[in-house]
Amino acid sequence: MSQTTFSVLFVCLGNICRSPAAENIFRHQVEQAGLETYIHIDSAGTHDYHPGKSPDARMSNTLRKRNIPSIGAARQFTISDYSDFDLILTMDRDNHAGVSALARSAESSQKVTLFTSFCEHADHQIADVPDPYYGGDEGFELVADMLEDGCQQLLEHVLKKLDQ
Repeated sequence: MSQTTFSVLFVCLGNICRSPAAENIFRHQVEQAGLETYIHIDSAGTHDYHPGKSPDARMSNTLRKRNIPSIGAARQFTISDYSDFDLILTMDRDNHAGVSALARSAESSQKVTLFTSFCEHADHQIADVPDPYYGGDEGFELVADMLEDGCQQLLEHVLKKLDQ
């Protein structure tokens, strides 16, 4: 691997459901591949609704059923995230617009991508990862399915970047 590290930030609205789930799923996949020393992973929210709070209990339960630990504390996206991360993945178009609006350069803007661009399975190829916060268990399961799918493709993408 020619590049020593690659950093990925997942972003949703409040940083308690989708983005910490993506962070934890991706971290689990990275650890399973033995690449945790090469890939830095974090998550943030576009708003400061839940600073310092743990991931939503319903999402944590969904991940635990899949043998994926759920850790982290909510934080808000900051301008410094552009310099700290190589890739910033937003969970929906609203988050994408909010994060992109803060970019101060073309280089920063190019780091921002919709997470669903990494989803491969046909039933996950929609524009947004839906916010499960106000729904039932099936919404959390759908989100976890989408995140597992996209994170697997993301891992392949990052491995190619590390090999460059």
